[in-house]
Amino acid sequence: MSENNLITEFTQRIIEQSDYTNEDANYLGNQILGMIGESNYEHVTSDQDVSRLSTLTLLDNLVAIAADNGTLQNRKINADILGAQLMDYFVPRPSQVRQIFWQHYDHAPREATDYFFDLSKRSNYIKTREISQNLSYPVETEYGQLQITINLSKPEKDPKVIAAALKNKTQQQEQYPASQLAKENEGYWGRLDYAARSNHRVIPVTLGNENWYFQYSPYAYFNEHAIVLSENIRPMHVDQENLARLLEFVTKFPDYFIGSNADLPIVGGSILSHDHFQAGRYDLPMAKATLKESFQISDVNLSEAGVLNWPMTAIRLIDSDSDKLLAAAGKVMKTWEDYDDPSLFIQSHSQTGERHHTVTPIVRFRDHKYEVDLVLRDNNTSTEFPDGIFHPHSDVQHIKKENIGLIEVMGLAILPPRLKTELAEVEAYLLGNTDSVAPKHKIWADKLKYEETFNADNVTEVVEQSVGQIFKRVLEDAGVFKNSEAGQAGLKKFIVQLTTN
Repeated sequence: MSENNLITEFTQRIIEQSDYTNEDANYLGNQILGMIGESNYEHVTSDQDVSRLSTLTLLDNLVAIAADNGTLQNRKINADILGAQLMDYFVPRPSQVRQIFWQHYDHAPREATDYFFDLSKRSNYIKTREISQNLSYPVETEYGQLQITINLSKPEKDPKVIAAALKNKTQQQEQYPASQLAKENEGYWGRLDYAARSNHRVIPVTLGNENWYFQYSPYAYFNEHAIVLSENIRPMHVDQENLARLLEFVTKFPDYFIGSNADLPIVGGSILSHDHFQAGRYDLPMAKATLKESFQISDVNLSEAGVLNWPMTAIRLIDSDSDKLLAAAGKVMKTWEDYDDPSLFIQSHSQTGERHHTVTPIVRFRDHKYEVDLVLRDNNTSTEFPDGIFHPHSDVQHIKKENIGLIEVMGLAILPPRLKTELAEVEAYLLGNTDSVAPKHKIWADKLKYEETFNADNVTEVVEQSVGQIFKRVLEDAGVFKNSEAGQAGLKKFIVQLTTN
């Protein structure tokens, strides 16, 4: 093959970054050739210096050749499937990845996660290019700094679709893999309607005497965004059993926080049908929140406990003894599960006994102590608020209507990709470059127009900061005890239940 041959260069990159050697060069080259197709073979030679191309650009070129050849159509695959198959050559076999991971772990947990994170990025399992397209910026509020992200890498799911998926157990049992999070995704080629996972690896971790698996999110929302999934495919459940697993995880990996989505529709995450957690080596805004009121839970003497200064109702428990924390958290969760306050539309169960209360739990290990944050959630609906009483209300759904899951609870907005175009149209309207704007944004845009004088230098900043303040309102809508006189009085009544019973 010639000097500027794309396959030759791609083969050399594999050899440089894996345990393949130069003796494997012909084998690798023929494997790649077979995968992209041999017709139009001359196109694998480039006019440019291929040694200067990034590995992902080489990959793009090879996939494009396969598309031109008709190989993708003939094999009934798409670009993602072929790309994952080609990048799989950079990744050791699962058994090797696990062996190397635990060898690093014996030296230091951070060394193990560094190895696995770097491998997941280099193999393009973590979609670094797509993630870099996301738009993000901070916004200051009375609760501290929040983070706004317009997600351009991964589509958000409609809350009603999420709830339907939880109920549709028959379909879940018949498909393979049984879940997007199932361990069987490791190495799965994918389908036209299912994500490619050829270059995917998972690390087995024992939590609560069960097999769980540690992996990274392909569309990370923050540094080292990880998913920890149950081997047993069962619905999400938030209880002391899983909270103990969260505490055990941060004992094993103290550089990471870990949390769980709530286990009910409307207030839960995007996948309620498979028990899993999310983790990462990152301080989301909530981690920096301070206590606005301290208290002690009866019968459990913790180092510190109290209510956070946060737009949602969040209780933080701190102690070096994980067993004491588990007991205290159990009391909070049980008390909230059965707690009613009709004056604030807080109802724990329906007349038929359906549960409406749960928590979003987050666990960290900082300064030699465990921290447990429990965010109180209620998924009731009403005639006035059919999408959820404690869900983003209709006047802010032009910015965010999706579920408020774990990551957003912690202060990182994952806003839908539609906003990139829509906010540009709002800016044009504010500058007078157009006379119309989408009806759903008009009330907000007219209010901004009345309050501010806009020019090309300030319009983007004002719109972005206004979006940030709307996200703050979104979180306040999701809060069960509002930061109002009535809401805080209701919170005090709830705290009495924790401190005296």
